[in-house]
Amino acid sequence: MDRLVFHIDVNSAFLSWEAARRVANGEPDLRLIPSVIGGDPKKRTGIVVAKSIPAKKYGITTGEPMATAVRKCPGLVSVAPDFSLYVKNSKAFKKICKEYTPSMESFSIDEVFIDMSGMKYIYPDPIKTAYEIKDRIRDELGFTVNVGVACNKVCAKMASDFEKPDKVHTLFPEEIPTKMWPLPVGDLFTCGKSSASKLLAADIKTIGDLANADISFIKMLLGEKQGEHLHKYANGIDESPVTEEVEDAKGYSAETTVEEDLDSIDKINKMLLAQADVVAARMRHDEAKCRCVSVTFRNLDFVTRSHQKKLSESTDVTEVIYDVAKKLILESWNGEPLRLIGLALTDIDREGYEQLSFVVDERKEKMKKLDNALDSLRGRFGDQSIKRASTIDVDKRVNRRHKAEMDNS
Repeated sequence: MDRLVFHIDVNSAFLSWEAARRVANGEPDLRLIPSVIGGDPKKRTGIVVAKSIPAKKYGITTGEPMATAVRKCPGLVSVAPDFSLYVKNSKAFKKICKEYTPSMESFSIDEVFIDMSGMKYIYPDPIKTAYEIKDRIRDELGFTVNVGVACNKVCAKMASDFEKPDKVHTLFPEEIPTKMWPLPVGDLFTCGKSSASKLLAADIKTIGDLANADISFIKMLLGEKQGEHLHKYANGIDESPVTEEVEDAKGYSAETTVEEDLDSIDKINKMLLAQADVVAARMRHDEAKCRCVSVTFRNLDFVTRSHQKKLSESTDVTEVIYDVAKKLILESWNGEPLRLIGLALTDIDREGYEQLSFVVDERKEKMKKLDNALDSLRGRFGDQSIKRASTIDVDKRVNRRHKAEMDNS
C-alpha cells in the first residue's frame, strides 16, 4: 500500500462545539436533545446551520428555514452561532491531527486530510492510528470525529461519511464495490443536485451505475470535464495530493454564510465591498499589502468555487481590491443562487515596497486618502463608527465573521 490518506471530519461540528462547551459548564448536552445551531425562528430568513441527531429524526435538514424546523419540532432548542468558539475548536483538533504527519490539508473549518504515506515505520497499524486520533480528540477536546482511511482523498472522504458519529471507516480499492457502489449516486463526493438529477433521469441511480457506465455517455450527459471527474470518483480514482498549508501563503480573509440567498450581482457586490473594507483595513493596520485577490463562493448544492488574480503591483487600497473582486465574480459566477461568499488577500508584502510612477494617479490617491480617513475614525471610535452607505445592511455580519475567520499570522 504505497499511499495512505486519512480524512478527519468533526461530527455536526458547530453543534458539537457548542455542546462540548455547555457540558464543560455543567449544562445539558445539546447532542442528546432536538437542537440546532441557527437563526432566530421568528425571522423569515433564519436557517438551520447544524442539527443534532435527535433533531434529524424529526426530518430537520441543514439549510432549511428555522420556521419550518420549529413546525416539525415545536420543542426544538435553537442556539445562535458563535464563530470565535468554532475557530478555537477548529485550531485545537487540527493541532492534534498535525502531530501525526507534516502533511495536512485544511479542507474546511471542521475537516482535514492528512497524508500518512511513508509513515508505516512510525505508525505500522494505520487503523489503530486512526482510532488513536479519534479517541484523543474525543477525550481531550470533548467532541467526536469520524476518520476515513483510504488510498486517496476521495475514498477517504467517502469513508468518513459512512455511519456516524465517533467512527473509523476504511475504503480501500477492494472495498469499493461493496461499500461505495451501492450508495445513491447523489452521495458521491462533489456530485451536486443538478448532476444527480441528470444521472437519475438517465436511470443511473447508484454510484456503481455511474462507475460502470460508458464514459462517453456520461460526458455527453454532464459535460466533458464534470463527466470525466465524476466517473473517476465513482471508480475511486483520485490522484490529487494532500496540499500542505504554506506559512508564507497566509493572508487576510473574510467569509460570510448568508441567511438569504445571494441571487443578484448587486447583492454579491455589496457583500464583497463590505468584506474588502474589513480585510483591507486590517491589512493596512499591519502595514502590509497584497499581490493576489481571490473570491470564493458556494452554491445551494454546497459546491464551492474559487477564482483569483495576481496583481501587477501590491496594493492595500480598498477600492482597488473591490474592483478586482467584482471582475473575478463576473468572470466566474454563472448566476446560480449563492449561500456563501468570501474574499481573500494573499501573497502578502510586508516590506512596504511600491512601484513608483512619473504619472500621478489622482483617483488612486483620493482612494488612499479615503481609506486613511476611515481607518483613523475607526481607530478612534471603533469599527462600527462609520460605514459605507451601500454596505450598511451587510457590514455587521461581515465584521463578525471576519473576526472569527481572520487567518493572518
